[in-house]
Amino acid sequence: MATAAPRRSFLGRIGLRKSVAQIQEETRTSELKRTLGPWNLVFLGIGCIIGAGIFVRTGNAAALHAGPAVLISYVIAGLVCAFAGLCYAELASTLPVSGSAYTYSYATIGEFAAWVMGALLLLEYGLAASVVAVGWSGYMVSLLGDFGLHIPAALTGPTGHHLQKDGVDVLVNGAPVTYLFNLPAFLVCAALGILLVVGVSESAKFNNAIVAIKVTVLTAFILVGGFIILKNLPTYIPNWEPFIPAPTGEKGEFGWSGILRAASIVFFAYIGFEAVSTAGQEAKDPAKDMPFGIIGSLVACTIIYILVSIVLTMVVNYKSLNVPDPVAVAVDAFGPQWAWFAKTIKVGAIVGLTSVILVLMYGQTRIFYTMARDGLLPKVFSRVHPTFRTPWINTMVVALAVASAAGFFDINFLGDATSVGTLAAFGIVCLTVIWLRRTHPDIKRGYRVPLYPVLPALGILSCFALIFTVENRVLVFFGWYIVAAIILYFVYGMHNSELAKGHAVAADGQLPVYPEDAPRDDSGKPIIRP
Repeated sequence: MATAAPRRSFLGRIGLRKSVAQIQEETRTSELKRTLGPWNLVFLGIGCIIGAGIFVRTGNAAALHAGPAVLISYVIAGLVCAFAGLCYAELASTLPVSGSAYTYSYATIGEFAAWVMGALLLLEYGLAASVVAVGWSGYMVSLLGDFGLHIPAALTGPTGHHLQKDGVDVLVNGAPVTYLFNLPAFLVCAALGILLVVGVSESAKFNNAIVAIKVTVLTAFILVGGFIILKNLPTYIPNWEPFIPAPTGEKGEFGWSGILRAASIVFFAYIGFEAVSTAGQEAKDPAKDMPFGIIGSLVACTIIYILVSIVLTMVVNYKSLNVPDPVAVAVDAFGPQWAWFAKTIKVGAIVGLTSVILVLMYGQTRIFYTMARDGLLPKVFSRVHPTFRTPWINTMVVALAVASAAGFFDINFLGDATSVGTLAAFGIVCLTVIWLRRTHPDIKRGYRVPLYPVLPALGILSCFALIFTVENRVLVFFGWYIVAAIILYFVYGMHNSELAKGHAVAADGQLPVYPEDAPRDDSGKPIIRP
């Protein structure tokens, strides 16, 4: 016979938490095989980090905001990520479970925070997949053009925007070319959505191979570009004069304000390092290996990014880089004798970006799946296909949404919205570390953030400081998005929460519940349902 959920205060209701002990026990009793060592985790992080950020957003940041000083923006963004990364490392070593920031929030701050985090992760994973798809489209269009295959220009960009070259509208018969739709970006998302419905078996070896391709492509670009620059240094030095372009007077356009604005843009290039934290139940020694994987992947990618941005802005004038495929523009500028190399770079970029779209869409579907099992989203999002054993309706909805965003919206808006959502999520993670230290000071931690509470506080301040460097239209969108998400929680999620109903809902679907945070009946006894 069902037991009615007890009455709670409003704050007690929205602060309902999953037990920390419960989550740790899920890890101890998990049937997942522990096969990932520290270097596997570093490669996992690099594999998810290297994507549209370096292959796409670098050009926008340099052309519109920082000029050659975009490499300083990478250093700033890397430092902000390091603050958040140290906090992720502590949480990952304390609560080493699948689910990442959503589960962390549910176990520490409570259900309402978990809901908000779920909404932010939709921006981080869902919109990020759209951004990567737009970048994929740019490289594919460029590669097909090398072979004489040309997709109509109107079908290669965001609806209503003008085709530009070197920052100037391209005119045909005296009129600008207006984009109708980004067809390649839409199609790649749709195709990968179908693939995810059928089922994709991800393995560490496969991921390592994709990482090797992406790192090889960027290393080759750095080496060949560096060789060409050193051989013809007087020719390329003018592209760095001035290194920091004079500010135009508009907020975020060059000068130091532009460098900070660009930092919020290239921050996108670091999205994915926290994916290491989702592998907690498959790490051989999560307490030691996960901090190594998170920080190691951040350091490696920061070095790669700085070197790539140096070559990019020296080979091509920064004003020509406001395109979805800046690395392709740069290798094309190497000269006709390097045409074979340009094709190789573009193929490598396309392969790498394809895998990132797949991983991001996969991650988004699993976040929705977990939230649906928790009752915070409709159960249809957790419905599994009887043959493919995948959340097929969930995956189709995500694929359609990601494909539509990639097809209709411009990359700058999508990328900024993604960065804002991710920065907010990272800020909450830093807050979670402080919260958990205060509420569970004696819990076992495999790793502790150094200089606590200074570094978590710096993480919170730096994340929210970068948020307010983005343009107003993105902030307005973000504000309304959060308001809508909060309303949806009180209209639907709050009334359908499995935990609030007294059902034992574990982060990964297992059932044991521990007394600390378990729902209780009117007599104060824990409610545990098999």
